Amino acid sequence: MSVLVNKDSKVIVQGFTGSEGTFHSEQMIEYGTNIVGGVTPGKGGQEHLGKPVFNTVIDAVLQVGADTTIIFVPPAFAADAIMEAAEAGIKVIITITEGIPVADMVKANNYIKERNCTLIGPNCPGVITPGEAKVGIMPGFVFKKGNIGIVSKSGTLTYEAADQVVRQGLGITTAIGIGGDPIIGTTTKQAIQMLIEDKETDCVVMIGEIGGQLEPDAAKWYKESGSSKPIIGFIAGETAPAGRTMGHAGAIVGGADDTAQAKKRIMRESGIHVVDSPAEIGSKVKEVMG
Repeated sequence: MSVLVNKDSKVIVQGFTGSEGTFHSEQMIEYGTNIVGGVTPGKGGQEHLGKPVFNTVIDAVLQVGADTTIIFVPPAFAADAIMEAAEAGIKVIITITEGIPVADMVKANNYIKERNCTLIGPNCPGVITPGEAKVGIMPGFVFKKGNIGIVSKSGTLTYEAADQVVRQGLGITTAIGIGGDPIIGTTTKQAIQMLIEDKETDCVVMIGEIGGQLEPDAAKWYKESGSSKPIIGFIAGETAPAGRTMGHAGAIVGGADDTAQAKKRIMRESGIHVVDSPAEIGSKVKEVMG
């Protein structure tokens, strides 16, 4: 079992022939991801990296049965790419692009709500199910198969957490980088819920950061769910000055409940095992898993 992506996912790359799309497609193919083609308008009918290029997403769906997409389209056109994928019937839409205008994402988010699909990102590292599919920009060699799920707003901390879990002799079911923008497709709560409900995931690492209410919402859901699966939590940005964006556009403290201290308190009250340093994630997972 896994969530979102696995060896059977039929993946296309939007922005396939661009420099970013090409570089990361090569890495994903090398990892063993089932990439069935890519989309670059105006280049349909060509071949790139040994895979067919299509003009539109619907062409890729009809001709190679694509069900998952990863988007490397420039910010000005990325929201349109998301909506095109949703319209074509793609089930999992993973958007790597950083800097998509907020107004565009509001429109795209509202659009996909009417359709049966899951959007991960934007401004995220993607999703990986170790040994099966890497649909993203993460270094695949860090991840080994196991029974720990990871949900993270931060790309770098996703890899750090995975590395620590693996060094403890454990492994990962699926790691989901949800992205750090103010408006993202899949929330921390939704990603946590997927992993808690996954039969092969026995424990979840949740990495959040200051700003917004995603982690408290996830913590409250977890408490109400009554799940016996443990969650190890970390909140980045404890020393960031209030009111200033640090790194991610979504990481800005707007009120008293947005601070790291407030989030950690709510998480602890909800039964989450909170660590104060990212260096403690692996050892805490090992301790909790016995």
